[in-house]
Amino acid sequence: MSTARPVPETYELTGDDAWETIRRTGRGRLLADAFRRFRLADGTSNARSLAYLITLIAIQALIALVGLASVLGEGQISKLIVQSLQAASPGPSGKVLTQAVVQAHQAGSPDLSTALVLGVVGALITGILALGQLERGLNRIYGVERDRSTGRKYAHAFWLTLTSGLFALLAFAALAFGRAIADSIDSHFALTLWNTLRWPVALVLAAGSIALLFRWSPNRRQPGWSWLAFGSVVAVLLWVVSTIALALFFQWSSTFGQTYGPLAGIVALMLWALLSSLSLLYGAAVSAQLEAVRAGDPSVQDRSAVGQPVSSAA
Repeated sequence: MSTARPVPETYELTGDDAWETIRRTGRGRLLADAFRRFRLADGTSNARSLAYLITLIAIQALIALVGLASVLGEGQISKLIVQSLQAASPGPSGKVLTQAVVQAHQAGSPDLSTALVLGVVGALITGILALGQLERGLNRIYGVERDRSTGRKYAHAFWLTLTSGLFALLAFAALAFGRAIADSIDSHFALTLWNTLRWPVALVLAAGSIALLFRWSPNRRQPGWSWLAFGSVVAVLLWVVSTIALALFFQWSSTFGQTYGPLAGIVALMLWALLSSLSLLYGAAVSAQLEAVRAGDPSVQDRSAVGQPVSSAA
């Protein structure tokens, strides 16, 4: 695994402005240099590992939702969960997720409350592992060669899972449950206000969750929030664009489902997780490169040789 040139810590610097630095540097150059930093830090490999864990989180969360929907029975809340899964998952992956709920209803298993508990616990554990992997990826992007010790690393990941996960959950609820909530609103004014605000609010919450990860996940002292905001926005925009593009591809493709058959949903979920991971880590590279420019060291060249092995904690 390689690491990009270390980014000097600038948390003590004052008197400059992040957006003025972006304007002076140029967005195009900053984004291009960030891509080179992402590549030198082996960002694609880290994104693949993170995507695998995101897929496992989705599966564990599915187990919890199946348990919840089935424990509630064939009621309005259960239908709301099914509709939300369909809205939140692009293409065939949504069919796989919702089909599991339908089958659980038909089976009528008495152990579905156990599935709810195990799904929540499994999602929490997998989320901690995912944020441990995210720390490693962000460290390489910032040129940090060592992760935190194993105990500190996963204790830190647990705290971030609870905090950043709350913002992510609220953003998901605004997007996935938004239509169902709108259907339950009787007031025309409240309905208009909700439909107008839910997308901006959800995107702000998503950007806040990502900024929180960028601020506290790397094993270094990070600059102020304004220096992480642009990278967070880039990550959110890439995630939205890639999700929409993937959904359109699944909608228009007549061969994807035929090619992968019953595995189409799982493949779709894995593709979405990979694109989401790439968006997140590239956004981090943008923030790292902006801080490098702030420190007067915009070079992204590896300080030794690309591909040099890096030691890190487990």
